[in-house]
Amino acid sequence: MGAWMDQFDLRILAALQGDGTLTNAALSEQVHLSASQCSRRRVALEQAGLIEGYRAKLSAEKLGVRLQAIVRVTLKEHDKDAHNAFSSWVSAQPEVQSAFSASGDADYILMVRMRDLEAFSEFLHERLLFQPQVAQVKSDFVLKTLKDSQELDVYSVSAS
Repeated sequence: MGAWMDQFDLRILAALQGDGTLTNAALSEQVHLSASQCSRRRVALEQAGLIEGYRAKLSAEKLGVRLQAIVRVTLKEHDKDAHNAFSSWVSAQPEVQSAFSASGDADYILMVRMRDLEAFSEFLHERLLFQPQVAQVKSDFVLKTLKDSQELDVYSVSAS
């Protein structure tokens, strides 16, 4: 946390993380500062890179995107070229919501969302397994989501 940040900044971050569409007037009510102070602080937080952007959270269910899979990928080779090529391919796949280079028995963990099992089968058999870097793929399907959040606990990170 920057030395210049205080509890008001943390409250602003927490409030905007919960609802990025808050006006400065609504934000000021939540954090107990004037709208102009909230505006100045919000701009400073954005310019410092603490707020990376704003976006709408879409309903996957209502859009018909009902299948979520956790896909573990092991590469054939572990050189820089193989990792770069696979990383580039993953970045271009709209179904891959998140991708992580991980420790453990797989090189990468992909969080994939799509319409249904047929769409997943096409993704797996006609695209992912055709990548020359891929040695092995293991998939698990999400049956029930217990928690799905990318929100940070701003009050715990502020202690560092």
